[in-house]
Amino acid sequence: MRRYSHVLCAVLLAACAGAPQADGDFYTVRRGDTLMGLGRAFGQNYRDLAAWNKISDKDDIEVGQVLRIRPPPSVAPISRARPARPTESTATRERKAAEAKKDAASEAQATSAAPAVAEAGQLNWMWPAQGKLSPTTDRNLKGIDIVGTTGQPIWAAEAGKVTYAGRGIRGYGNMIIVRHSRTLLSVYAHNKSIMVREGQTVNRGQQIAEMGDTDSSTVKLYFEIRSNGKPINPTPLLPKPHS
Repeated sequence: MRRYSHVLCAVLLAACAGAPQADGDFYTVRRGDTLMGLGRAFGQNYRDLAAWNKISDKDDIEVGQVLRIRPPPSVAPISRARPARPTESTATRERKAAEAKKDAASEAQATSAAPAVAEAGQLNWMWPAQGKLSPTTDRNLKGIDIVGTTGQPIWAAEAGKVTYAGRGIRGYGNMIIVRHSRTLLSVYAHNKSIMVREGQTVNRGQQIAEMGDTDSSTVKLYFEIRSNGKPINPTPLLPKPHS
């Protein structure tokens, strides 16, 4: 199974048209967006966007991900940094540039990711399905597997809007992505059938799919919560299972 962060990029290639519209200093990624394209749209160098959002691969952005498109407070754009003194060696200039990029990325992550993770803990999450909790066997995935029976209901773990519903990503079968806020997403994969459409608003506990084994060797739900496009451990956010 492909690494999730690269696989979900395929969703971007399918997608929404129209000029990007910022929400203040932030922008929510839509289908078809690229980091270079957003840089042109908002008058920024894509390398600065990557640094502010701690993105190591310029192609590693995902539908629903919230990107900072303006410099974080007290962080100057990397591409516009003051030129090095003429007496500095090439090695020194390169070292300073690398340190500046690392510092900018660290501050960008601290100012955007931490509040989003805290926000996730404030929502009223519920288990998206009944079944046996099983840690995923793929080291690249950060979600959980819930093993059950074919056709049993899959519920929205929190209220939100469906931003993806389909089978266009190999390895995840019939998959649904629900956006709960500007920074939070939940993912539901391997469904037998999908009962919602893109753009639809769903309530917490509403059935959105039936459990299945599409692109899976077992009947299960793969569930994930993502904050600012990065997966976080969903288990502490869910209620304790009944004994």
